[in-house]
Amino acid sequence: MTLDLFQQGGVGAEQLASGTSLLHGFVSDQAGALLADIARVETEAPFRQMVTPGGHSMSAFMTNCGPLGWTTDRSGYRYTSCDPVTGRPWPAMPEGFRALAREAAQKAGYPNFDTDACLINRYLPGSRMGLHQDRNEQDYGAPIVSVSLGLPVVFLFGGLRRNDKPLRLTLNNGDVLVWGGPDRLRYHGVNTLKPGCHELTGNCRINLTFRKAS
Repeated sequence: MTLDLFQQGGVGAEQLASGTSLLHGFVSDQAGALLADIARVETEAPFRQMVTPGGHSMSAFMTNCGPLGWTTDRSGYRYTSCDPVTGRPWPAMPEGFRALAREAAQKAGYPNFDTDACLINRYLPGSRMGLHQDRNEQDYGAPIVSVSLGLPVVFLFGGLRRNDKPLRLTLNNGDVLVWGGPDRLRYHGVNTLKPGCHELTGNCRINLTFRKAS
């Protein structure tokens, strides 16, 4: 992929590839309610910097909600039904989360999406996420639904090979990116978050990633 595509906001759906749609501002009017739900999740399962199998701390802070939560430590990447920090089940997924994931997937051409895992990332200035594939799910037939809240960030959307040149997409507050089908295993990541202040999130960006893990 050789195209650099920068978005400066707006509304509507944009098809980026055969299996990928960017829904500009899709949840802008829901951002406050979503952040309130995230705060409730955080009281039960606090954000933390997880450790990769190689022993490196991830720069983004993470937590989960739903029947399954994605986690990583020295023993590997995996989904678990319980939070390894608290020993309790991950917090229940708010119904508003399920509804928006279902609606966004439908808008992007993926009907009947039923998420069972929501990974919540909090990026502070200087945080980033290297190019990777989401491969820990049992079935790649369901799409990935990714919601951006707060500060804008440049999202890197690569190809099916790690060395494919990625698209560079500026994701703004309320944008939702959905990819699946032939694009499901594309490499993707997040450029280093630049300093700033957003009226809803302050100096950070929050990302909700909905998946069908089981």
